[in-house]
Amino acid sequence: QLQFVESGGGLVQPGGSLRLSCTASGFTLKNSVVVGWFRQAPGKVREGVFCISGDGRSDAAANSVKGRFTGSRDNAKNTMYLQMNNLQPEDTAVYYCTAGIRGPHGCVLKADYYDYWGQGIQVSVSS
Repeated sequence: QLQFVESGGGLVQPGGSLRLSCTASGFTLKNSVVVGWFRQAPGKVREGVFCISGDGRSDAAANSVKGRFTGSRDNAKNTMYLQMNNLQPEDTAVYYCTAGIRGPHGCVLKADYYDYWGQGIQVSVSS
């Protein structure tokens, strides 16, 4: 059964950090698979946050998180990560990991580019 399971979310104070993990089962992260992270806050559309190309050589980040969030992937562990630093209240959202079979080069922060999604995990930033 194909599944993407996120972990690492929770409540953190402004300025704090969290590291999200997403492990795939029934699916293999390999050179042809682009991975990404999206988020959705209440009443807002789903927003692309970070993506990494299949070969891991390129990535893209939303302007709102540049310099604060960094994504990574470990194909050997079938896992992707999102390191979030200097979190702010506006980062509060449900975060989703995602993957798409799009070849080794490049990635885009558009939801319809991806084929598979995790169930989402809550990240709350509040004092």
